[in-house]
Amino acid sequence: MTARVDAVVFDYGGVLTNPVRDSIAAWIEADGIDPDSFSRTLKAWLSRRAQDGTPIHRLETGDLTVAEFDTLIAAELDTVDGRAVDPVGLLARLFAGMHPDQAMFELAGELRGLGIRVALLSNSWGDIYPRELIDPVCDPVVISGEVGLRKPLAPIYRLTLDRLGMPADRVLFVDDAEPNVLGARAVGMQALLHTDAETTRATLAGLIPGLSRRPA
Repeated sequence: MTARVDAVVFDYGGVLTNPVRDSIAAWIEADGIDPDSFSRTLKAWLSRRAQDGTPIHRLETGDLTVAEFDTLIAAELDTVDGRAVDPVGLLARLFAGMHPDQAMFELAGELRGLGIRVALLSNSWGDIYPRELIDPVCDPVVISGEVGLRKPLAPIYRLTLDRLGMPADRVLFVDDAEPNVLGARAVGMQALLHTDAETTRATLAGLIPGLSRRPA
């Protein structure tokens, strides 16, 4: 990534928040979910080899409600003691341990202060977005369930670029999932695989003049 960067587009879960895997691990422990059954279901519904139209795809594009998805995924999961999985509020429990990463929101604010456009592009698993934090720093906000498109397919990246009004090569996309990073690169965007706030800030500081490698 050596081209000029005029805009940075962030994913939400796992980028502007703590790692989603931490929240999932806490839910698996609290609900007594058999981890293998969750991994098996996630692979069948979300892996690169998954056929189009899985329940996760339909949830992300708004074709399934959260309650409908909760029922479908609960039927696929097992518990360690053989109890039935309670579908009511399942996704809410799964995401209960996910919270905004203050360091990443501070980074987004600093980017705006330097004249860099900041946007959000997220695949939605329900309404998990603290808009009171997101809206002051991200414009546009593109959420898959609201636009009927999903990553890593090209149309949602192109929609985000259209709303930014910028050429793809001037826009840097940041996501914690490699397929989504590859999807952004496929439409000509620069893209960065996020691991933590410190590493992402350091990478951006090497691309954007005036951005400190350390928080102010």
